[in-house]
Amino acid sequence: MPVLQLCAVAVITAVCAFILKSQKSDLVPLCVTAGGIMLILCGFDYLSESLKFIKQFSEQTNIDKSVLKIIFKVVGIGYLIELTASSIKDLGFESIAEKLVLCGKIVIFVMSVPILQSLFGIIVRLIQLT
Repeated sequence: MPVLQLCAVAVITAVCAFILKSQKSDLVPLCVTAGGIMLILCGFDYLSESLKFIKQFSEQTNIDKSVLKIIFKVVGIGYLIELTASSIKDLGFESIAEKLVLCGKIVIFVMSVPILQSLFGIIVRLIQLT
């Protein structure tokens, strides 16, 4: 089970960091960073299967590729902002992390405007058909 593997890596990282905290506290950030990188790399393995499905789905439904690109960019920005904000919070700078999340939401909103325009065009065409 992939979820159990991810959880195991996270728990092992946390235990190692906890042990290092009392022994060599200067190695804790390195341990946590290494564990985080391992988690992200494990997550990317499962992403490829989903991307194949989405590609097949878009080809079968004739969805505009520019819309899919925007959706992937929005999702990627969301994940990147969340990962960065969490890391900043872990360092103790919660106010900066909150501002980063707010700015990320603004960027995502601005990037999603073309999707809203496309959706509006589809709705107008459907109304004209009736």
